[in-house]
Amino acid sequence: MKLGINTYTYMWSIGFQFGDRQAQPARPLSALDLLCKARDLSLRVVQIGPNLPLDKLSEADLDAFVRQAHTWGIELELGTRGLETDHLLRQLALAKRIGARLLRTIPEIDGKPVAAQEIPGYLRAVLPSLEANASVIALENGNLPAARLRWAIEEVGSPRIGVVLDMVNSLAVSEGWQQVTEALAPHTMCLHLKDFAVMRAWNMMGFVIEGRPAGKGQVDLPWLFDTLRASRYDFNVIIELWPPEQPTLEESIALEQAWAVESVSALRVHVKD
Repeated sequence: MKLGINTYTYMWSIGFQFGDRQAQPARPLSALDLLCKARDLSLRVVQIGPNLPLDKLSEADLDAFVRQAHTWGIELELGTRGLETDHLLRQLALAKRIGARLLRTIPEIDGKPVAAQEIPGYLRAVLPSLEANASVIALENGNLPAARLRWAIEEVGSPRIGVVLDMVNSLAVSEGWQQVTEALAPHTMCLHLKDFAVMRAWNMMGFVIEGRPAGKGQVDLPWLFDTLRASRYDFNVIIELWPPEQPTLEESIALEQAWAVESVSALRVHVKD
């Protein structure tokens, strides 16, 4: 088990757009910058997600990125979205090129969540490639109830198919983080650890959910790591953050970067690598 960061540790720093709302830093964080963050934080894993896609880099920039990761002894993991066979095969080829054993994806087709009963067919189509390259695919929860996702993985029945556990994502399907962790722990190949707090709205009609640095929210870290002993895999722990928007983008970025440092410190109690 090793501790790492990914592109969702630094969403404000990278920049994003949803609909007509956007956050565009004057100097967006690059893939090489993310490696520098990992080195400065003494971390040994970097997971690149689809919000900073490596397949958009030039050949020279991609080679430079991979060389630097290897020079600094940083393990790479790759993240994407979708289950389309051609897409997964291209991403698996990219993962092989950068030396990433794990490919994380979200179970969707054409950007829309896919039914659990459809998932096994898509995964079986890429099993030969996984076996040939000694790779694994880990599906991130959040679009499906945990029991349905677990069923789909067990239906395939391959040790090369598992879960990227993100306990907080499943709040979107009205499941508590402990329930999700218990259901998916045996198949966890990677942990996206984000802490959070749930607060009553000022009018008492509803709730507000906000991110917190690791150890400062409502996630019981000792319980989490104890429960995840049920995993059959030596999984990495990737810090993700949900810093609330501040009055300026620069302040949001500063908060995000401070939370990353604070989260690494808090998690070193549990992940010593």
